[in-house]
Amino acid sequence: MSQTSDPSLPALPLSEAFKAASLSSRKPTRFDLIPSAQARAAVADYLGILAIKKMRFVGAISPKGRHDFALGAVLEAVVEQACAITLEPVVTTIREDVLRVYLAKWDYPTGDEVEIPDDDTTEALGEEVDIGHVAVEALSLALPPFPRAPGAILDVAEFSAPGTAPLRDADLKPFAGLAALKAKLENPDGGAE
Repeated sequence: MSQTSDPSLPALPLSEAFKAASLSSRKPTRFDLIPSAQARAAVADYLGILAIKKMRFVGAISPKGRHDFALGAVLEAVVEQACAITLEPVVTTIREDVLRVYLAKWDYPTGDEVEIPDDDTTEALGEEVDIGHVAVEALSLALPPFPRAPGAILDVAEFSAPGTAPLRDADLKPFAGLAALKAKLENPDGGAE
């Protein structure tokens, strides 16, 4: 989603905007965005990852009807994240197809309850289409949520306050002792005749 119309959101660190009024209504407007090392570092910081070693966002903004546009692009990136278990650097190669459709006539949902549409590629056409914002959004959605270094295994994790015994799996199974209790109630003599 474009952030240009909402000043309450934090500014994205990558911006390359095309004015909607200057987009051709007859032919595609092509782009090839390759952020500098400084811009990649700012995006990595914004996304909370270690580094973006390479990034390229290439595609076109094509007319769709008289007033609407479709952005079709490919995002390629090599990112470095901390392993979710060991915190070692994990390098991931990302290749993601990106599609956005910008509609000049967009009906904003109203009311107390708003249903989220299944199609999340469509949004309102604002004064500009910022391919930098689209690239950052696409990258954030493509990042592995729990990157893992090769061979990293989470054996047993125990968490407790100082001076207390940690919970174990058996402690979290409240019905585990019911089978024994049921057997005891059904046969109170313990099987003696």
